[in-house]
Amino acid sequence: MRQPPVFDLVGKRGWFYLFSLLILLPGAISLMIPPRLTLGIDFSGGSEFTVRFEQPVSKDELTSALDDLGHPEARVQGTGESEFLVRTKELRGITSAPALGPAPSAEQETIQEGLVERFGSMLDGQDNVIDRFLESSLISETVSREIARNATIALIVASGAIFLYLWYAFRSVPQPFRFGAAAIIALLHDVLLVVGIFSILGKVIGTEINVMFISALLTVIGFSVHDSIVVFDRIRETVGRDEKQTFAEAVNDSLLQTLARSLNTSLTLVFALLALLLMGGDSIREFLWAMLIGTVAGAYSSICIASQVLVSWNEGDASRWFRRFFGRSEPEEEEEEEEYEAVPAEG
Repeated sequence: MRQPPVFDLVGKRGWFYLFSLLILLPGAISLMIPPRLTLGIDFSGGSEFTVRFEQPVSKDELTSALDDLGHPEARVQGTGESEFLVRTKELRGITSAPALGPAPSAEQETIQEGLVERFGSMLDGQDNVIDRFLESSLISETVSREIARNATIALIVASGAIFLYLWYAFRSVPQPFRFGAAAIIALLHDVLLVVGIFSILGKVIGTEINVMFISALLTVIGFSVHDSIVVFDRIRETVGRDEKQTFAEAVNDSLLQTLARSLNTSLTLVFALLALLLMGGDSIREFLWAMLIGTVAGAYSSICIASQVLVSWNEGDASRWFRRFFGRSEPEEEEEEEEYEAVPAEG
């Protein structure tokens, strides 16, 4: 007689679904309320300029100076020794021509004068002293919309490729498309959680999304699917090894066998991200927060969503819950549950 498992994770899948619903619901509601997300300069348009100083200047010093000059949203990226690429909201009157041409706007002049007063002279490409930015241009709304469109396409293509790969990778088990679909459901769970939280933070404290945020989402997708594949692979081995086990028992055993590995892998990444957040890194703050939230969500979804969806699909949970919700009672003996045959794993 088979002994009952020490921890029946599969038997608690209904509670896992309820918990996920509760944590996803606030973000989903926030995404329905305009503005759905607070867009950064990369997606809303703005101004961009390159500045080079004669004296040594650090990125943090320049960021602080721009904050004092009324541009706390400025994103500063080092491009050389005391040379920086800066993105801000649109500076009134700035043109797409080099700053050495037409006269800059009053707002641009104010920034230039403030930076010269704090850091000294600025230089051009030939090390000549100038009183203007090295280059300046506009980031048009058209370009921003193109970035947003490409980011959306990248997310969709990545999800589709993952689904097809998992379908092929688990072709040795019955109905392998379920593994791909379950991984995509867990992936969407993680992405929706991250985007929902950023939607709430955008409304509450003005947190913006930018290209770094999209990079974090794509990275989160990779980690989420990686954790799910580890569990799925163990499920395939367990199903093929013991034909007397039900599919739910095989999944539960697989989860218990991989639980420590999944948690340890995620915790090491969480500690690294926390260290980076504590050290600073304002220019990649959105990336770090999105990665941190996504890593925790990915560890949870690989155990409590992806694998549980496989069991629910095999056990016919959806139809049973549907009948229960709408009050339709049918004799239990007439309920048909799809049989999942054990097939030995290849290799």
